[in-house]
Amino acid sequence: MKIIRGVLPHQSFLRSNRSALVLTASLLLSGCATFSPDRGMGVVADVADHTIKKDVVAIRSVDEAQRANDDVTRLLRRALTVDTAVQVALLNNRGLQATYNELALAEADRVQESLLPNPTFSISRIAGGGVVEIQRQVVGDILALATLPFRSEIAKQRFRQAQLRAALETLRLAADVRRAYYRAVAANELVGFLSRAKATAESIAQLSKNLGQTGSMNKLDQAREQVFYAETTADLATVRQEATSSREALARLLGLWDGDLNFKLPSHLAALPPRPQTLPRIEVDAVEHRIDLQIARIELVALAKALNLTEASRFVTLLDVAGISKTTRNPDGSRFRERGFDIQFQIPIFDGGEVRVRQASETYNQAFNRLTEKAINVRSEARDAYRTYRSSYEIARQYEREVLPLRKIITEEMQLRFSSMQVDVFTLLTEARQRTASLRAAIEAKRSFWLAQSDLQTAVNGGGSGETPTKSSPTTTAQAGGGGN
Repeated sequence: MKIIRGVLPHQSFLRSNRSALVLTASLLLSGCATFSPDRGMGVVADVADHTIKKDVVAIRSVDEAQRANDDVTRLLRRALTVDTAVQVALLNNRGLQATYNELALAEADRVQESLLPNPTFSISRIAGGGVVEIQRQVVGDILALATLPFRSEIAKQRFRQAQLRAALETLRLAADVRRAYYRAVAANELVGFLSRAKATAESIAQLSKNLGQTGSMNKLDQAREQVFYAETTADLATVRQEATSSREALARLLGLWDGDLNFKLPSHLAALPPRPQTLPRIEVDAVEHRIDLQIARIELVALAKALNLTEASRFVTLLDVAGISKTTRNPDGSRFRERGFDIQFQIPIFDGGEVRVRQASETYNQAFNRLTEKAINVRSEARDAYRTYRSSYEIARQYEREVLPLRKIITEEMQLRFSSMQVDVFTLLTEARQRTASLRAAIEAKRSFWLAQSDLQTAVNGGGSGETPTKSSPTTTAQAGGGGN
């Protein structure tokens, strides 16, 4: 008789051990997991509410899809702010919905790992020489039954990880939307500014041409003004392309079919706040709130439990019990029954489980080292993001508070002196080029600040997309280089 893996006792064996089995089954059944009503979305919703003050929804039905679509339509009726753009993406981005589907699958795995192993019933009939033998077996996995509480606890930890991963993807999408929004709006502002600068450059170029015809401007100075107009025209074309690409990138994150018609963006970036944030506990806040760090901690706990389970079961990898009932009918028509059980287990002669324990131990040590590395990196990222945030604020504020007002004064004074013929047209044209460069640098500095603010929020809460830090924009001197006589 071949013993099938994992066999439960039958009849007489059951009767002798009925009390113990009933007690064991009761305890295990009480610990069996069920599906949660929200399919694990409660944690994701709490993180989104406390971290970015936004609503999230896992779309599971036609009615939920219709409600989400109605909310998106309502939000798109007006020009988008950064907050409404994030909310639209959280409701409408199908990649995020796919992440929530993965969360539901992770919950299914948790429930599966927490269920009792199903018993197997087998029956065989052998006939020959007038003798008929019928054998019945009830099969169950005793080792799986004994380790069920441990595996169930590990599955819970894995599901908790999956919930935090879904929350992390939610924060990542929000961070990507903020960056794309600021780039798109800044590109709009640059398009408007360079359009005005092009008109001014065109007037200057025409003036230089007229002066050249009268002999008041030589060919070198004419060429300088003409190339300024040509470069401004090229810059405008480049910025228009960047604006189109930035808009399309934002439309993809928002999950919109038609990026040109379905949403409007402001023409200017928002003004700088009156003062920057003061975050003396930036490193502590990051260590406490970073979602990816929480995931790494849970991974370490789950691996510790898995290591304990591996060490406890290293010598026993197979423990099967067969409850057997066999009926034999002789040629004379008489019958007799036989009952009993068989136990099958593996003898650890060649494999004592040392390999499995070593693998589990090294996996745990690897996770511990990665957690330590991540904690160090999180603190460093938070410090760097805060310094970048403060410096970008000071740079943008410097342009707003001093550079642009001084440029305005210089322009007004130059125009007065030009009217009274104290300066020539060449000096006035040079000043126009330098003022254009300063205005453009101010817009880019303001864009850098808003991107740095988004990166700061990401550094504290998690959700980074692995982007490289924003590069500083060219200085006014570099942009205006080559101007003048």
